[in-house]
Amino acid sequence: MVSAVIYPKRHSALAKSFWQHTGDGISSRRAELCHRAFNDGFLAPRVDDSDDNDQVHCAYHKSIKGPLRYQKARLTDGPEEPARTRADSLQEEKQQSKDDSILFVEERYGRNLDLSRAGQAKTAIRRRIAGALTADVDLNHMADIVCTDDSMRKVPGFSEEDVYLYPSGMSSIFNTHRIMMTARGNMKSICFGFPYIDTLKILEKWGPGCLFYGNGSAEDLDDLEKRCEEGERYLALFCEFPGNPLLKCPDLARIRALADRFDFAVVVDETIGNFLNIHVMPHADVVVSSLTKVFSGDSNVMGGSSILNPLSRYYQALKRKMETEYEDNYWAEDALFMERNSRDFVSRIARINVNAEAICSTLKASKYGYSTRPFYEQYRSPTGGYGGLLSVTFRARAEAIAFYDALDTAKGPSLGTNFTLRFVNPEDERQHLSNAK
Repeated sequence: MVSAVIYPKRHSALAKSFWQHTGDGISSRRAELCHRAFNDGFLAPRVDDSDDNDQVHCAYHKSIKGPLRYQKARLTDGPEEPARTRADSLQEEKQQSKDDSILFVEERYGRNLDLSRAGQAKTAIRRRIAGALTADVDLNHMADIVCTDDSMRKVPGFSEEDVYLYPSGMSSIFNTHRIMMTARGNMKSICFGFPYIDTLKILEKWGPGCLFYGNGSAEDLDDLEKRCEEGERYLALFCEFPGNPLLKCPDLARIRALADRFDFAVVVDETIGNFLNIHVMPHADVVVSSLTKVFSGDSNVMGGSSILNPLSRYYQALKRKMETEYEDNYWAEDALFMERNSRDFVSRIARINVNAEAICSTLKASKYGYSTRPFYEQYRSPTGGYGGLLSVTFRARAEAIAFYDALDTAKGPSLGTNFTLRFVNPEDERQHLSNAK
């Protein structure tokens, strides 16, 4: 189902903020299918609320048989179409030829799977996030893998049923914040450390606002403790471990102690660290992550996850709200791509850890770079590394320019790809410092 919201012009700023920050909306694959269905005359008002996204999606595709150039998609019988002109036929053949090329590339590289298996794909993704499925297997052999309760998360009572999928990483953060307010009431949140900017904007713009500690320092925790002792109450503390892009790690042990003492939740974004490298779940009530990054690695699909800790004091309240508020809006095709991409997640992380650490060691030896990892070792898993994000600061602008120009890698402001990216922003540190103040 696709819905549109019509609003007065005076609310344009709010609508733009929602579109820009929350991560909710329609993925490109979903939009493409709906656009084709619209052009083919197959979109109709929804009459049965029991149909879910996967069923509607598969109904359209299952009606298509044979090579694309001979396909005639039909969901229901209807009036005969008017006769086509020669120009119409040529245009249709041109489009079908383009579709054939796209399909060939996807099938050639194993990216085009049976759409009716989207449910299985989502189960496999949740199991991988839960740490119960670590083998590089396809959906045909997933049933042969025995998933025990002894997952890599090492939290008693935790299972894949506590993992929730979203269309993007920001959607998982936004909806975690929303569900938290629904379960615990409208209170200010805390943004600890400088996060990915959309996280801060979500906490500031939806709900009563937030207390922002941009530096994420011990002094900030002193201030928070003082505020709580004076009677201030908060909904939840949101933080990244480590932070993006400066890689600062918060003191989770002290944060957890303050949360238990003053009754606020802790939400940790583990995107940069990922659960193979770090073990933060015992200190969090909710763990969120952007699957778009290293979990996928291929830069061709988006996704996010939110994980409830069954040992949390808020677990039962959050679980009840999830049962009534959570909507599985992860598009079938996106789930299939994400599942396929993430099969070698474990081996990729091991390789990324080794390569990134080698580069970091070279930069440290030449005294041109530094790495920040306070508290990281305390939460690093026994076989974990340090991830694939390096943050380097040069003493002189000329040195930074020379290094950047000589580095023979792709350019782009992202992370977690299966290839190395370099990105420079002279204003980055200045912006972080300015916002921190």
